[in-house]
Amino acid sequence: MTDAVAASAPQAAPEPARERLYLYDTTLRDGAQTQGVDFTLADKLTVIGLLDRLGIDYAEAGYPGANPADTALFAEKRPARAKIAAFGMTKRAGRSASNDPGIAALVAAQADAVCLVAKASAFQVRVALETSEEENLASIRESVAAVVAAGREALVDCEHFFDGYKEKPDFALACARAAYEAGARWVVLCDTNGGTLPHEVSQIVGAVTSVVPGDHVGIHAHNDTEQAVANSLAAVLAGARQIQGTLNGLGERCGNANLCSLIPTLALKAPFASRFDLGATAGALTEIAPVSRHLDEMLNRAPNRHAPYVGESAFATKAGIHASALMKDPTTYEHVPPEKVGNRRKVLVSDQAGRSNVLAELERLGVDVDKQDPRLVRLLDEVKQREHLGYAYEAADASFALLARRMLGSVPDFFFVERFSVQVERRYNARGELATVAEAVVKVKVDEETLISAAEGNGPVNALDLALRKDLGKYQPYIAGLRLTDYRVRILDGGTGAVTRVLIESADETGARWATVGVSPNIIDASFEALLDSITWKLIQAGAPAARG
Repeated sequence: MTDAVAASAPQAAPEPARERLYLYDTTLRDGAQTQGVDFTLADKLTVIGLLDRLGIDYAEAGYPGANPADTALFAEKRPARAKIAAFGMTKRAGRSASNDPGIAALVAAQADAVCLVAKASAFQVRVALETSEEENLASIRESVAAVVAAGREALVDCEHFFDGYKEKPDFALACARAAYEAGARWVVLCDTNGGTLPHEVSQIVGAVTSVVPGDHVGIHAHNDTEQAVANSLAAVLAGARQIQGTLNGLGERCGNANLCSLIPTLALKAPFASRFDLGATAGALTEIAPVSRHLDEMLNRAPNRHAPYVGESAFATKAGIHASALMKDPTTYEHVPPEKVGNRRKVLVSDQAGRSNVLAELERLGVDVDKQDPRLVRLLDEVKQREHLGYAYEAADASFALLARRMLGSVPDFFFVERFSVQVERRYNARGELATVAEAVVKVKVDEETLISAAEGNGPVNALDLALRKDLGKYQPYIAGLRLTDYRVRILDGGTGAVTRVLIESADETGARWATVGVSPNIIDASFEALLDSITWKLIQAGAPAARG
């Protein structure tokens, strides 16, 4: 091709510039309003570290002066990638911003940004604040000006904005305009009661961007109709460029927009992935599931197994025909590769399973087997028979792996439990208080050595667990980091003599997690069976030597 021809050839149109989308986390403030959640200062510093792993742009750290933990946090040196934001109210009616103690605490805090909450609803101004619309607008303008004058980045959370817009749109828009014109970097539209639907969010955000530029508009959605994530995405498509939310959707009532769902959607799904840049890099994306689980563990909350992207069941398949297709091509039943978000594929083994389920799970668990091995049929039949008796291997991967190893090969003999006993006593202690004490004794043989251990616990199962793990001789170093993270009991038939299924989740110092199951008419016996499987699996994974003789 000649230079002249090449010059005249049509040139590919340049790709449109990608816009920056900002993520604002309010786990430590709005998330702290979750029932049963109470962050210590150490917890707050840990959460800020988790947010940095995800590439969050803003971390709202709390309310200076509201409680000792928040006050101490803003006085603490916190090396963080994210901008640290302090949260508080606009000035009170009837006083100047320079004479308002709340504003003074906010500008005095060692924060990069200040988020001011302001009413944006005529109804709320009239009923909750008992002041005039004019006074409310003045509070917004003067408070923002004071924050900006102090050299802080200002944000205004327009509380009840969507309900306020539906009631009196001119006033709601006036609040947003007042914040922007006073110098607010972000004007955040709050669906405080969580009742707005995506089509309404789209229309209202579009109206706001006619008076405030979209790259200054944010969305703060609550989840009372299970629409917080959808509403946040609708706001972005309508022009908003900041999303506020919390890790795992924490927050009062039904929670906030879940950043653990939003971040991968924005990073991996059209049209967001091609239009926007996030602070969250591809590397940070793989931290989503670990961060989600870390937070739950820190708060002593059971993770939501069915949470999108990060839940244990998010990439789990039970039906045999689905498992067969997954083994040929994972995209047959997965909308994104699980490893992109730090999760993993899980093919469940149950009474509905086929050969494909068993093969896939054995491969994941590192159990080598020939696909034509006739013992696979016997293993599948054994699983189905045991599940008929009450076992649940789809929820107990380690117990299934041990069953498979025993039928397809062997499991090393590590120790032998000769007997155990558990005693529960209810009595009055030395202070005259009624107390219940559980004590367990376990007799174990390791090689030629007999070990007897006793322990007290909060209940019979806890005492038994402590006694069993108290002294396993030469295996003690291998289980030093082992801990139980969850314990669930299900009665399979009615009545006090019913068959009981116990599921135990365990974890170790490496971060590995596994589950085991036990079934018996006796809840202590079922628990002990699951405990034995848990310890045996840990010893196998740690490469412990088999017992002698």
